[in-house]
Amino acid sequence: MWEQVQETVSFIKEKTNFTPEYGVILGSGLGSFTDDIQIEFTLPYGEIPNFPVSTVQGHKGALVFGTIGDKKVVAMQGRFHYYEGYSMQQVTFPVRVMKYLGVEKLIVSNASGGVNSNYEVGSVVILKDHINMMPEHPLRGKNDERFGPRFLNMSEPYSLKMIAKAKELAQNLNIIVQDGIYLGLQGPTFETLAEYKMVKIIGADCVGMSTVPEVIVARHIDMECFGLSVITDMGNEENIETVSHDEVLEAAKKAEPKVRSLIKELILNY
Repeated sequence: MWEQVQETVSFIKEKTNFTPEYGVILGSGLGSFTDDIQIEFTLPYGEIPNFPVSTVQGHKGALVFGTIGDKKVVAMQGRFHYYEGYSMQQVTFPVRVMKYLGVEKLIVSNASGGVNSNYEVGSVVILKDHINMMPEHPLRGKNDERFGPRFLNMSEPYSLKMIAKAKELAQNLNIIVQDGIYLGLQGPTFETLAEYKMVKIIGADCVGMSTVPEVIVARHIDMECFGLSVITDMGNEENIETVSHDEVLEAAKKAEPKVRSLIKELILNY
């Protein structure tokens, strides 16, 4: 893994000669955040050594390098999911690459199903914690101390300072935000009524199929993390909205201007 990461980092540095401070992983329907970046380089995943290729509709599949104000950013247009058949090492590989390109702060967005009755479709949720119920752990296997410790302290997966700053900025921008706990499941099926009930009972506010592995690996290599969910469907134990991937993308698209503004201001002001 170490050798693969370094090989990929060397290739990207040769192509771009760019040292980003912020990394952004864009979830379903949120790919046009890159319109806010003064783009300097775009590298399709297919051209990057050791990189997987995104197979999900709504995920474009490129690393975008550029600036927002005076901040240097690398954004992933499209992420990788365990349900696509990748190993957790492949899913999280780009996070490790970002670290060795220079990234210190990671912003992760996703589309998720809400179970908190204060949410509605289109709600923007700042993640304060997560519950990992993925069937495979990204740090399973022999630990390479060059990346981080064998036993990782996860008492603050999402940066309290970044959360506080984002809430302050949201108020200034008149964007209503909620906060919540995200539960990660494998997918690709949407949840059953019983599963939504379980999500609520064990203390989560929303549920999705990504984010948790990337954040675990980011914390392992000592990156500061901030997470945002867009609620694209609501489920509770009494009833469930029938939902398709197209509807998820549509709901995410409607909330996208708010998410874009918040991420942009956070990068500029934190």
